[in-house]
Amino acid sequence: MRDLDVITIGRSSVDLYGMQVGGRLEDMRSFRKYIGGSPTNIAAGTARLGLRSALMTRVGDEAMGRFIREELVREGVDVTAVATDPQRLTALAILGIEAQDRFPLIFYRTDCADMALSENDVDEGFIARARAVVATGTHLSNPQTERAVLKALDLARSNGCRTALDIDYRPNLWGLAGHDAGEERFIASDAVTKKLRSTLHLFDLVVGTEEEFHIAGGTTDTIAALRAVREVSDATLVCKRGAMGAAAFPGPIPDDLDAGEVGPGFPIEIFNVLGAGDGFMSGLLKGWLDDEDWPTALKYANACGAFAVSRHGCAPAYPTWEELRFFFGRGIVTPALRKDRDLEQVHWATTRIGDLPDLRVFAFDHRAQFEEMEGATPQKIAAFKRLCLDATRDVADGREGYGLLCDERLGQAALHGAAGRGLWVGRPVEIPGSRPLRLEEIGEDFGGLSEWPRDHVVKCLCFCHPDDDAAMWDDQLATLTRLAEAARRNALEFLLEIIPSKVGPVGDDTTADLVRRIHAAGIRPDWWKLEPQPTELAWTRTCAAIEEGDPHVRGILVLGLDAPTDELREGFRLAARHPMVKGFAIGRTIFGDAARAWMAGQIDDAEASRRMRGEFGAMAAAWDAARDAATREETA
Repeated sequence: MRDLDVITIGRSSVDLYGMQVGGRLEDMRSFRKYIGGSPTNIAAGTARLGLRSALMTRVGDEAMGRFIREELVREGVDVTAVATDPQRLTALAILGIEAQDRFPLIFYRTDCADMALSENDVDEGFIARARAVVATGTHLSNPQTERAVLKALDLARSNGCRTALDIDYRPNLWGLAGHDAGEERFIASDAVTKKLRSTLHLFDLVVGTEEEFHIAGGTTDTIAALRAVREVSDATLVCKRGAMGAAAFPGPIPDDLDAGEVGPGFPIEIFNVLGAGDGFMSGLLKGWLDDEDWPTALKYANACGAFAVSRHGCAPAYPTWEELRFFFGRGIVTPALRKDRDLEQVHWATTRIGDLPDLRVFAFDHRAQFEEMEGATPQKIAAFKRLCLDATRDVADGREGYGLLCDERLGQAALHGAAGRGLWVGRPVEIPGSRPLRLEEIGEDFGGLSEWPRDHVVKCLCFCHPDDDAAMWDDQLATLTRLAEAARRNALEFLLEIIPSKVGPVGDDTTADLVRRIHAAGIRPDWWKLEPQPTELAWTRTCAAIEEGDPHVRGILVLGLDAPTDELREGFRLAARHPMVKGFAIGRTIFGDAARAWMAGQIDDAEASRRMRGEFGAMAAAWDAARDAATREETA
C-alpha cells in the first residue's frame, strides 16, 4: 500500500540567512535559521501542497540535526528515513541577499552527515511505500552517496514508482570551484556530464535550468543539450528559463524552446533567487503526481517559484495549497508578494505549526495582584510562580492541550523552566491596568521580542469598549498595530485579551463590535482571550465576527476574572458549544487562595502546590465535561 506520494533523497542542511538585505556576508549582524538543502526543501514544499512526502538523508547527532528533524515533522514530512549519524555534523549553509543579482552562499559540508548516506540507509520496504522517488544531482558526485541513490532508484523502478531528477548543479559541490564560489551555477566539466548521462535513463522526469541541461548534455547550446539528454532518456524534460517561465518536453525536442508545453508565468519582484528552484520543483511534483496536464503542472511550479523569489528564506517561503489557491483566485496585487498583507496573512495562518482543538491554560502572569498581597516580595513571587509551573506540569502530565501564561519580570524562572516541556506558553507585554494601553518588558521599539523563544505567544490585555472616544481608540489601536506587526516580524503568535466590562456596560453585541473594530484596523490576532459572554446569542455573534475577519484564527480562550467556580462552569457550558472556543486561561480562581496563604506563611510549598493542582485539574475537568456535553448535544 502506497501511503507516501514522494520520497526525496540527498542534501539536508541548516541555512543561516543574513537578515540585512543589501549587505555583504562580511557585514551581516544577524541571521535567521531555516532548514535547507534541495531535497529537504522539496520535501517540505510538497508537504505544504498536500502531498505525503518523506526525506531520506542523514543529520548529525546534535542540536542542528534535531532542528531539521523537528522542523520536518512540524511540516508534516515523514522522517522515518532521516538517519542520525553519530560521527558527523549536520551540514550548514550561510546565505545572503546582497543585490538583485548577487546572492552570496557558503557551504559548510566537509565530511558532513548527509554525504555519509549509504546503501544500508536504503530500505526496499520504505521505497515501495511511495508513488515517486526524487533524486538531486549533488549526491551523484560521491561514490558512496551515488551507490545509495542508484539503489533507491533501482528499487523504485522495480516497485513501480515514478522517478525524477532535479539536476541541482552546484559546481563547488562537485569540487570544481572554491569555497567562495557557492553561488556559481555553471562550470563545464566532461566528468560531470559523463556521470549525469550515465544515470539519466533511470528517470521519468528530469528538471533543470538551461545551465543545468548544459552540464547534463555536454554543450552550452540549450537545444543541442536537451537533444543530447533525449538520446539517453525517455523522461519528460522540464527546462527552467528564469523570468521566461519553463517549458516541458515529453517527446522530441523542437527547434525552439518556446515550442514546448508551457504554463502561465507570474510577473513578480525578484528579491531572492535562492531556493526558487526547489519551490518550482515542489509545485511541479504536485501537478505531476496529481496527473495534471503539463500546462497546469507548470502553472503550479511557476507560482511556487514566484513565491520563493519574492520572500526571505527557502522552505519558509513556499506556499501552502490553500495559499496557492487564494493566489490563483485573486491574482497579483503587488509584485512584491511579501508586502501583500492579505496574502501574507494566509501564508502565516496556513503555515503555523500544530493544531490545538482544546487548550487549558493556567494564567499566573499577574503582577499587580501578586504585588498587592500581604507578605509578597519579588523573590517570593518568583518562587511561587515556580510552584504554579509545577502544578501546571503535574496536571498536564505530558499531555497536549495544556499551557500557562507567565510574565518575565516576576516569573522568569518559571518561564525558563517551561522550555521544552510540551506546554503552550504565553507572555504578557502590557503594563498592568494601563488605559490607554502601554507596554513593558519589550522596549520602546518592541525590539525585545527578538529575544523571545519562537514558541512563546505574545499576550496583550487591552481595556476597550465600543463607546470609547476617538482619541482613546486611535491611541490604543496604534499600539496594538505596532505590537501585532512586531510579533509577526519575529514569527511569534499574538493573543489579544479584551475586557469591555471593566470599561462600560456589556450586551450581546459588545464584544463582536470590538472584534470588528480591531479587524478593521488590520490587526489579526492568532488568539483571542475573552470574558464569558452573557448569552448564547452573544457568543454566536462574537464567533461570527471573528470568522468574518479571520477564518484562520487559532481560537478563543475564556478568561476568569476571579469568578467563583460554579459561575465559571456555567460560562464553560455556553462557550463549549462553539468550536471556535478552544478552552480557558484562568488564574486567580486557581491560585488566589493558595497564594495569599503562602505569602502570609500559613502554608508550605507542598500544600500550595496541592491546592493549585486540585483547582487547575478541576477547571480542566469542567471544560472537558462541557465540551463533551456540547458534542453530545450536537450529535443528538
